[in-house]
Amino acid sequence: MLPFIDLAAQRAALGPRMEEAILAVVRHGAYVMGPEVGQLEEELAAFCGAKHVVSCGSGTDALALILMAKGVKPGDAVLCPSFTFAATAEVICWLGAAPVFVDVREDTFNLDIDSIEAGLVTAREQGLRPVGVIPVDLFGQPADYAPIEAVCAREGLWLLADAAQSFGAHYQGRKVGTIGDATATSFFPAKPLGCYGDGGAIFTDDSELDAVLRSLRNHGQGADKYEYARIGMNGRLDTIQAAVLIEKLRVFADEIAARDRIAARYAAGLSDCAVVPQVMADARSVWAQYTLRLPGFDRSAFQASLRDAGVPTAIYYPRPLHRQDAYARYPSAGNGLPVTDRLAQEVVSLPMHPYLDEADQDHVIATARAALGA
Repeated sequence: MLPFIDLAAQRAALGPRMEEAILAVVRHGAYVMGPEVGQLEEELAAFCGAKHVVSCGSGTDALALILMAKGVKPGDAVLCPSFTFAATAEVICWLGAAPVFVDVREDTFNLDIDSIEAGLVTAREQGLRPVGVIPVDLFGQPADYAPIEAVCAREGLWLLADAAQSFGAHYQGRKVGTIGDATATSFFPAKPLGCYGDGGAIFTDDSELDAVLRSLRNHGQGADKYEYARIGMNGRLDTIQAAVLIEKLRVFADEIAARDRIAARYAAGLSDCAVVPQVMADARSVWAQYTLRLPGFDRSAFQASLRDAGVPTAIYYPRPLHRQDAYARYPSAGNGLPVTDRLAQEVVSLPMHPYLDEADQDHVIATARAALGA
């Protein structure tokens, strides 16, 4: 079976310097908030152009810390997609607020501006106070932020970019990490830039927000270790993960270029028999996933055919959040989320990683074409 995401190939390409980076932490012994943490934050800021970077324990922590810093509370409504991983919505619920689920676009899988407008109406009809919007850059492509920013400015809402899958991408000349009031990303191992465990980061140009986030990340610490300025959490990134990410960041630009080449080969080989993903003009995806749509096809049979040929697939996401028992009581925009419901039945993702060689990719393409009768 081909690997869906080949972390072993990446580790081999990085060579012994990865082991040396980890051993350096073991030798100096500063396992929590060691020097590599600050170094990583500086290098991430330099990579994307953000003024401040706050590393943290996971992408979920990144989202939660921002909402905590924004003072999200019961009675508030935060608009977000249903076609996403649970973390986007669960952090809203943690704070007693209500996620208002918004539909997405068929072409990009990202938030639809008309549904955002409908979501604001729905929130107010239910007696909720809209306070913010969390677009998700699904599968590696940034959302179409310009119209979302216009709505947020008009309505006095903050904008939190959920870039768990899109760090390294850009939109209309702006790099992910410099869009919105703050950006949250994840360094889960399967992400385009992933560590060897859980990890995340927050990006912002707001110096006051940065200071609050750093306090919240470390139990609400004030001027002294045992002085607490606010109620916080343990959201720190451990030093070994920072060391891993420093080494991976050195090859990240080359890996993004490789992902672009692989995506282009998939599009050339499959666009006549499946709906291939589209990247907006003046945007760049980091191709966290390469996701086809198969309208009119038996997706389970397609997956079985590929599996029999040694090709793994995955479905992100087979059941959107507004259809999950845990989130069913929260409102959806307008009269429902028809595009989200349809996409959940059509999408399937193919192997995607920067070390996928042409021979293996040709096998994936040929097998997919055969399964689709092309």
